[in-house]
Amino acid sequence: MEEVGFIGLGMMGRPMAENLHAKGVPLLTCDAAGVTLPGVPAEAAPEAVGRAARTVILMLPDSRAVAAVMEALLPALAPGSLVVDMGSSLPAETRRWGAALAGRGSAMLDAPVSGSVPKARAGTLAIMVGGEEADFLRAEPLLRAMGEAIIRTGALGSAHAMKALNNFVYAAGLLAVSEAALAAEREGLDLGVFTRVLNASSGRNVASETKLAQEIASGRYAGGFQLGLMRKDLETAGALVEGAGTPRALLDLCRALWAEAVAAEGAKADNTAIHRFLRARGS
Repeated sequence: MEEVGFIGLGMMGRPMAENLHAKGVPLLTCDAAGVTLPGVPAEAAPEAVGRAARTVILMLPDSRAVAAVMEALLPALAPGSLVVDMGSSLPAETRRWGAALAGRGSAMLDAPVSGSVPKARAGTLAIMVGGEEADFLRAEPLLRAMGEAIIRTGALGSAHAMKALNNFVYAAGLLAVSEAALAAEREGLDLGVFTRVLNASSGRNVASETKLAQEIASGRYAGGFQLGLMRKDLETAGALVEGAGTPRALLDLCRALWAEAVAAEGAKADNTAIHRFLRARGS
């Protein structure tokens, strides 16, 4: 198997790269903070990865970080290379970089992930994939080493668009669960019993199943996804919805509340800290 470049070893990127390494994929890593994996060669600069690997995976926080890496990476890539952006980028930026790669005889996939750090460690992420079928088939064995549900979404940029809209729906559910939990506590209701009621009834959602008891009721607030990253995804979803001209009342509410929460809690606070922010904010 050819060597695969992996750029970005953050909270999600590191366990994803570890899964590839554990499954025998020869890796060459690069991380701006100097993070490395035991037994895996590393380079300090993206262009060195581009010269060595014909497939390069990016797991970076936003489009700005992707642009900084791509500006260095693009001139170093040989024709026939494939770049797989697994972060949450702006769809328009994804298409722009895809066109730039195509102009050099290479290709791009957008393959953002859904799931927490534990799912990244377990290799059970959901991965949405946009781009040409031949490029997907080339990358599929790598994606299956990191994820469980691999979902083709259409043309390049479609996966990043769907990921942003998915995260809006998740944020709305987390907001509802957080507000309901605060009301339940104020009423003197047993939060453990309320969690069971939600998860056995029509109010069940991912936040009630995986965040209410584990992170919110416990006060742990360590679900593995940062407030600032959710705010960024909500802004991406906002740009998509504004462009489409469709209703956005709930999305605008989520955008405003997450912006306030980031200002109060800090961008690196866990996303479930929206509950703590709402409690402090009051009505």
